[in-house]
Amino acid sequence: RELLPPWLVIVAGLTGIVLLCVSTKDVPNVLGFFQYGIVLDAGPSRTILFIYQWTTTKANKTGVIRGCSSCPVQGPGVSSYSDSPQKAGKSLEPCLNWAQNEIPAEQHSQTPLYLGATASMRQLNLTHPILSDSLLAALISTLKSSPFSFQGAQILSSPQEEAFNWVAVNYVLENFFKYDWRGQLVPSRKGMAGVLSVRGTSAQLTSELEEEKQAPKEGVRLQLYGQTHRVHSRQCPCHSTEQLRSRLLSVLIQ
Repeated sequence: RELLPPWLVIVAGLTGIVLLCVSTKDVPNVLGFFQYGIVLDAGPSRTILFIYQWTTTKANKTGVIRGCSSCPVQGPGVSSYSDSPQKAGKSLEPCLNWAQNEIPAEQHSQTPLYLGATASMRQLNLTHPILSDSLLAALISTLKSSPFSFQGAQILSSPQEEAFNWVAVNYVLENFFKYDWRGQLVPSRKGMAGVLSVRGTSAQLTSELEEEKQAPKEGVRLQLYGQTHRVHSRQCPCHSTEQLRSRLLSVLIQ
C-alpha cells in the first residue's frame, strides 16, 4: 500500500478524539445545520488548533465529521514553556480568538473544546511532574476562559495517541464507511490499514488485532460505526528519524 501524502496526515490531526467523543455524546443542534468541534493538538514542536464540523447524519451511532480549517499556534510546543507556564496558556489565545470568528457566535457555547498533549509533555511528566501539572493547569485556565464548551485537556498516553492516529488515517481512507452512488452511507468492504509513525528515537506500528484472544493487556478497544476494533501498537526502537539520518550521513561520507 502506498504511503499517505503528508498533507493528508497533517489535516487528520487528532480526528480520533472528535470521532470517539461524538460517538458517545450528542450536542443538540437547535440553532443551525452544522455542529462544530475544536481540538488542540499539542505536539512536541508546535500546537495546532483544528476545527471540525458535522451534521446530525450518523453512521451506526458514530458522527460523520470533516475538518474545515486550522490555526497553527505561534511559538514552540507547550512543553518548552516549563519555566513560564502562563505564557503557554497565553500562546493559545490568538487561535482561540480566530476560532470565534470561524464558528457562528450562536454556536460557541455548544462547541466542544479539547486539548491533547503528546510526546514532549509525556516526557516532561515523567521527569518533572510538578512542572507538567503547572503547564496543564495554565492551559486549562485559558481554555476554560474561552466561550466554547471546554471538555478536557490531557496528556495522551502513547497507546492512546497511536490509537487516535489509527482512527484518523482509516477514517480519511474511508475504511470505516463510504458513500454509495446515491450519496448514502454504507459500510466499507475494505480492510483496516496499519499505521507506521516514525519518531525521533523510535517508530510505532499500530494495527488491528483480528481475534480478541490476541489482544494484549495494553491494547485499546474502540467502538466505532457499529463495530468493535482492538488496536495494538508495538515499538520499533531501531527504526527512527535519528537512525535514518545516521545511515544517510554514513552513506554520504562513504
